[in-house]
Amino acid sequence: MAATTSTGLFTPANFGANSFASASASRRAVANRRRRITPEAGHALEILGHAIEYLTDEFVHEGGSFSPNDTRIAAVQLLMALNRQVYFECPEVPSLAERCRSFLHLRAK
Repeated sequence: MAATTSTGLFTPANFGANSFASASASRRAVANRRRRITPEAGHALEILGHAIEYLTDEFVHEGGSFSPNDTRIAAVQLLMALNRQVYFECPEVPSLAERCRSFLHLRAK
């Protein structure tokens, strides 16, 4: 199971979704950080991924052209934003170095 992420395609202001703008601005995607994905979040990511895949396949097979007013593209971008929101709400798994520092810090007291 993988999360679908993308950069530069979603602009929340275009869709009036200010909650997405504030949520994405307050979180920074850290490269190579694993996340603990709950079964519920995993199921949501799976459903969103299938919906994104279905809409993009439909768009490509119909030979659609990219235009800012195309509602199908807006729908895909909205689903991708929701996908990222669900993914980034999952807690990060501490790195081995962070776990070691935490362990050693607790043992030193």
